[in-house]
Amino acid sequence: MPQQKALVAAEIGLHARAAAVFVRAVTETGLPVTIRKTDGKPVDARSLLEVMTEDFGHGCEVLLEVAPDALTDSQTLWTARNALAALSSVLEAPEAR
Repeated sequence: MPQQKALVAAEIGLHARAAAVFVRAVTETGLPVTIRKTDGKPVDARSLLEVMTEDFGHGCEVLLEVAPDALTDSQTLWTARNALAALSSVLEAPEAR
């Protein structure tokens, strides 16, 4: 399963603007990405409500994942890993873009 760890850098965590920027980036990948705290349950990273409800605060370590069975021929493992790396960069930016 493609995975990527990241730290939430936004000062207020994944709330309002930062969460919207992240969810938009996830949606643009076309992949069913989940996000979770390292000790938490995964939530759909394409859902603004689910992301904001989990309270991913500043400095929180999260795990981004794509289930391998969700990948089609055009969505290779390489594509998923690159998408997760890009999403990690979005989370680790100090301010929402």
